[in-house]
Order: sequence, then structure tokens, then C-alpha cells
Amino acid sequence: METEEVKQIIEAGIADCEAQVTADGGKYTTIVVSDEFEGKTLLAKQKMVYATVNEHIQSGAIHALTIKAYTKSEWAEQ
Repeated sequence: METEEVKQIIEAGIADCEAQVTADGGKYTTIVVSDEFEGKTLLAKQKMVYATVNEHIQSGAIHALTIKAYTKSEWAEQ
């Protein structure tokens, strides 16, 4: 699965988000920035992202996914 495809799936599944995706084989790392994460715990943010790609994880197309999720203001501080 191409990184651009993973990016598009995440961005389609979370309102008003921007995603950056890198890959090393079937292991992906993503940074997702969206105000939909406002007030949510780190675990809740990660669950939102996992929900968008879960079928691809279950099928084995995505072997592993590391998620860094931020609100727009949190991302601006990075």
C-alpha cells in the first residue's frame, strides 16, 4: 500500500485533517493534525486514526502503524 493512499484514507476519515505518512515496508508512521482531536486524550486520538485504516490493518496491507496526532495548536507548538 502506497503512503499517498494511506494519507488519503486518513484524511477522508477525519474531518478537516492533514496527514503526513512515511513507510518502511509495511510499517507506517503518520502525523495527523486536526481540530477534531480537541479535548481528546492521546489514546482517543489514536483510536480515531486507527478506525480509518482498520480494514487495511486487518487485511495485512498495513503491518504496523505509528500515530502522532495533534490539534492544530499543538502542532504549531512542535
